[in-house]
Amino acid sequence: MLLARGRERLEATAAEIGAEAEVCDVADREQVTEAARRVGERHEAVHLLVSNAGIAAGGGYLEIPPERIEQVTRVNYLGGVWSLLAFLPLLERGAPSDVVNVASVAGAVVGSTSGPYAASKHAQLAFSRSSAVELAPRGIRVHAVNPGPVPTPGFPQERALAGRLSRRFVVSPDDVARAILRALERDRREVFVPRAFRIAAAAQGLVPGTMTRVAGLRRWGR
Repeated sequence: MLLARGRERLEATAAEIGAEAEVCDVADREQVTEAARRVGERHEAVHLLVSNAGIAAGGGYLEIPPERIEQVTRVNYLGGVWSLLAFLPLLERGAPSDVVNVASVAGAVVGSTSGPYAASKHAQLAFSRSSAVELAPRGIRVHAVNPGPVPTPGFPQERALAGRLSRRFVVSPDDVARAILRALERDRREVFVPRAFRIAAAAQGLVPGTMTRVAGLRRWGR
C-alpha cells in the first residue's frame, strides 16, 4: 500500500510493483485519518508502517519564509506522527508489527545551513525513540533509519556536494532500503547509513560546541 500526494507518480509506481495506492498528503491530519479508514475497509491489519515522506527546507531560519518552516515541520515530523496515530488500530491488530521512520543523519548532526530541516528531523528522531517505549507493550517495534545525503528529485545533493570525500557519503535509495530491511531483521532501533555517520552523531552529543564551530567554518569557507 503506497501513500503519496502526487497521484500520477504514485499510481505509476504502484502499477509497476503491483501495489495499491492512496492519494494522501501526510502533512494533513484529516487526509491521513481518511486514508487509514479506507485502508482499514480493505485490510484487516497492518504489519509494517514506513514513514518516508520528507522535503528539503532550502536554507536556514534567516533565509527562508516562515511558511516554508511550517511546511517542513508538518511533512517531516508531523506526517509521521499523524500516520502512526491513524494506523495504530491496524498495527495493533497486526501485532507483532513494526514502524520505520526514515529520518536523517541531520536528526543527530546539525549542518551549517540546514536548521529548519535538521530541527524537523531531530523531532522525528525523538518521536521514534519515545514512541518505541510507548508501543513496546502493544507488540509494536519502532525503528529509526538515518541516512546521509540521498540523490532524489527533491534532494539533489550529489551535484551540490563538492570533493571526493563528501561524495563518498552520498547514499542511494537502494542503500536506504537495505538498511530498513536490516533494521527489521535484526530489530535495530536506530541505524545510520553509512554507519560512519554514527561517529558524527556521537561527537555532536559529546562536544556540541566544537561541532557548531566546525559547521560555522564550513559555511564561511574557512
